Amino acid sequence: MNTLAYDGPGPWILFFPLIWAAVVFGGITLLRRTGLRGHRGPWQPRPMHGGTHSGMHGGEQSPIAVLGRRFAAGEIDEDEYWRRLSVLDEQFGPHSKGGAA
Repeated sequence: MNTLAYDGPGPWILFFPLIWAAVVFGGITLLRRTGLRGHRGPWQPRPMHGGTHSGMHGGEQSPIAVLGRRFAAGEIDEDEYWRRLSVLDEQFGPHSKGGAA
């Protein structure tokens, strides 16, 4: 009588946990990249009080925004506003190459 011996599933059974880990990791990555978490990933900072973020790190606001707020509050007059804005626009303006010096 010829009987086949069963030695178990073999080493290929170790690939199933790897496949499931790849599926879970890929699903999480897909959800993060498509923005299904409220259009803001966990690595992005939360918006500031007004619902806008100035784009600078650590919650700091740009010097141009601070200058505009001071002018709107009446702390500085129009001549001083335009004088300071021309200096800040060279360093922090939208077309500046150096950024913050």
